[in-house]
Amino acid sequence: MDGFELPVASSTPLLDVQPTSTFRGRHVLSVRELNRDDLSYVLRVAHQMRVVTGLVGSIDLAKGRLLANLFYEPSTRTSASFNAAMKRLGGDVVSINEVRYSSVSKGETLQDTIRTLESYVDVVVLRHHQVGAAAEAAAVARKPIINAGDGAGEHPTQALLDLFTIVEELGRCEGLTVTMLGDLRYGRTVHSLSRLLALYGVKLRLVSPPSLQMPESVLADLRARGAHWTVHEDLEEVIRSTDVLYVTRVQKERFEDQAAYEAVAGAYVISPETLTRAKERMIVMHPFPRVGEILPTVDADPRAAYFRQIEYGLFVRMAILAMVLGRA
Repeated sequence: MDGFELPVASSTPLLDVQPTSTFRGRHVLSVRELNRDDLSYVLRVAHQMRVVTGLVGSIDLAKGRLLANLFYEPSTRTSASFNAAMKRLGGDVVSINEVRYSSVSKGETLQDTIRTLESYVDVVVLRHHQVGAAAEAAAVARKPIINAGDGAGEHPTQALLDLFTIVEELGRCEGLTVTMLGDLRYGRTVHSLSRLLALYGVKLRLVSPPSLQMPESVLADLRARGAHWTVHEDLEEVIRSTDVLYVTRVQKERFEDQAAYEAVAGAYVISPETLTRAKERMIVMHPFPRVGEILPTVDADPRAAYFRQIEYGLFVRMAILAMVLGRA
């Protein structure tokens, strides 16, 4: 990656990062707001967080600061990783993971909830079922809002950790062939990641059933960024040239018609036999949870990077929190 070098000397000062962009007090709502300088900065700080965590476990960059984890939808990894990230930085967390037990159940608006919570904390992480909810929250917020997923819209921190995974695992992302497989219509992770990868000349292979193809709104962004992509229904057409296989589940919760879901559920399953036709040096990624798209027997393959990908998410979210708090 241009401008990105891994610190290799033991004498390299930890967190001695010269920013080329400012994140202090900034909302993180969409990858469309990020440029190459922003991404290089995030990746540098994330790598330093990986070094720090490996050496000492935690650091007091966010001591005395509070994070509100506000989740209107169920979450395991995103909620837990932001929680762990803030605590690894020496801060603390106010978690609201069951909004049905909050004033939301009484009809309180998102805007009022945000204005209330930001009176107590320094930064708010928001997951919501409606596209654009994070932007609505940011419009009334005085404190940084981090979008942890808004319906079928975007998931910017997942895209950043995905980008970090590719760089840490393969050393670069320029010139790679990235195959996105499965639910590309509702999969907010692939929406965000494809927009980021378009900045690096990556070749995208979009593999899905016709009913789950990438939305035209995302393709329009890819065109504007000069991206190169091809559309496929059969993974076999592209598996041999793939450097990164990004697998997604078919999201049952996004379907109003159960029959429509059943028609595409299980359309693609990655097995050890699938990977016999893949490159020896490639990686398999998944944003999780998985519900059968990758068989557990694949887990032992060194190319299966998805559990390492989850760990990389901790370092990226540590970086983002430190940056928006002005502590990086």
